[in-house]
Amino acid sequence: MSEYETVRYASDGQVAIITIHRPEAMNSFNQALRADLLRACERAATDSSVRAVVLTGEGRSFSAGADLKGSLNPDDSIEDMLQNEYRPVLESIWNMEKPVIAAVGGSAAGIGMSVALVCDLLIMAENAFLLSPFTTISLVPDGGLNWLLVHQLGYRRAFQLSVESERITAGRCLELGLANKVVPPESLLQEATSWAESLAARAPLSVAATKKAMRHATSGSWASTFDVEAPLQQVLRGSADSAEGVAAFLEKRKPEFKGK
Repeated sequence: MSEYETVRYASDGQVAIITIHRPEAMNSFNQALRADLLRACERAATDSSVRAVVLTGEGRSFSAGADLKGSLNPDDSIEDMLQNEYRPVLESIWNMEKPVIAAVGGSAAGIGMSVALVCDLLIMAENAFLLSPFTTISLVPDGGLNWLLVHQLGYRRAFQLSVESERITAGRCLELGLANKVVPPESLLQEATSWAESLAARAPLSVAATKKAMRHATSGSWASTFDVEAPLQQVLRGSADSAEGVAAFLEKRKPEFKGK
C-alpha cells in the first residue's frame, strides 16, 4: 500500500520523482493532496541520497488547481487554508537545497500554476498550457502567483495574462521565459528525469548555494546578494567537493562529488 493517498513517490538513482495522483479529478488539490505533497517534498528535501527532484502530474493534467467541488464549505477559511496548507508546500519547494523540475503535461491552472512556477525549472509538453483563471470565478491569483508572474514577466504583462485569464501555451511560455524547455508529450517524463540526472551529477553543495543566492536575488538588492554570495563562497572553497573539482579539472577527468 502506498505511503500517500494522492501522491506517488519514486526514486531513480539520485532523482526523486513526485507525481500528483488524482487523475480522476485532474490532479486538483484537496486537503489530502496538500498534506501528501508536503510530506513528499519534505522527504525528498531530507533524503541525502536525493540530489534533484522531478514534480509532475498523473494523466491529462499537471494540476487543474483547487478542487472546487471539495472546497466550497462556507465555514472554511480560505485564508487559513492558503497560509497553513498551501504555503508550507510552496515554501518546501522554494527552500529545498535541491533543484526541483516541474514537468507539466496538460494544464497547470490556478494553484497548480503557482506550484509549477515556484519550482526552479520548468519543462512542458508541447500541448500543455498554464492558466490563471481567477477572474472567471471572481477570485485573486494566489499561492504567491502575483509575485511569481510580476517578477518573471513584469507588471503589465502579468496583469494582462491574469485578468484576461489567458491560456498560455507551451510555446508562449518558452517565449516569455516561464518555461525552460518544451518537448513532445510522450517524452515529457523521460526528458525531465534525464535533465534531473544531469543536475544530480553536478556538485550538490554548489547547486544548493546557487539556488539560495539566486532565490535571494529575486527580491534582494545587488549589495545584499553580494553579502549572501561571499560567505557561501568561503564555505564552498573549503569543501572537499571544491578540492575534488579543481583536481579533476587539472587532471582532465570527471569529478566525483560527495556533497561534502
